[in-house]
Amino acid sequence: MGEKSRSKSSKSDHSHCCFKPFISPNPLTTFNPVPRYPKIDKTAFISPFSSVIGDVTIRRNVYVAPNVSIRADEGTPFYIGSNTNLQDGVILHGLVNRRISVDGKGYSIFIGREVSLAHGALVHGPCFIGDKVFVGFNSIVYNAIVGKGVFISYNAVVTNGVEIPPNRFVPPGANIDSQEKADALAPVPTDSKEFAHAVQRVNQEFPASYHLLLGKNRCSCGLAYDEH
Repeated sequence: MGEKSRSKSSKSDHSHCCFKPFISPNPLTTFNPVPRYPKIDKTAFISPFSSVIGDVTIRRNVYVAPNVSIRADEGTPFYIGSNTNLQDGVILHGLVNRRISVDGKGYSIFIGREVSLAHGALVHGPCFIGDKVFVGFNSIVYNAIVGKGVFISYNAVVTNGVEIPPNRFVPPGANIDSQEKADALAPVPTDSKEFAHAVQRVNQEFPASYHLLLGKNRCSCGLAYDEH
């Protein structure tokens, strides 16, 4: 095989390994019989090796890190507000026919603006997470309403239909499974507010920067390449 043929074959093989995030409509089931495709703003960035399935709305400048699963194939729909970040290993899923109401519309999961979901967090619907909430590493939020500005520390659990008032602090490893516990939470300390703000500042730069770095053509490793 000549040099030109080998070069052409190499480029062809390279293009076949190109990997994009798995973005698809939901599969047809008895409980979701209509396929609905995600609606993703062009300024948002969905990393390679992540998946977005079903009736999911992702607004401006959202950053979705690698290995995130946003799966609206059972509970649906999902909404993710602008400038929110979902870090590595975050999972979003919901129970069928269990929703919360926001402005008269039902959602399995509703996530507001400037929210940070840290590495390994699980958010399971029905669930509402207000603006500027921080959800810490490996924390679980399920069947809950989380008010604006709440800080949920690492390894915490918020569940059982509780409503956390705005600007409250959930300590590391806490299990907030009653309204009495939720109402007793202290305000967010200054250092935690500063940390949440710093995380937002970093992650809001990622969507535009990754779009520039990776370009339109990306191989299975996630890096950009020139297509000829």
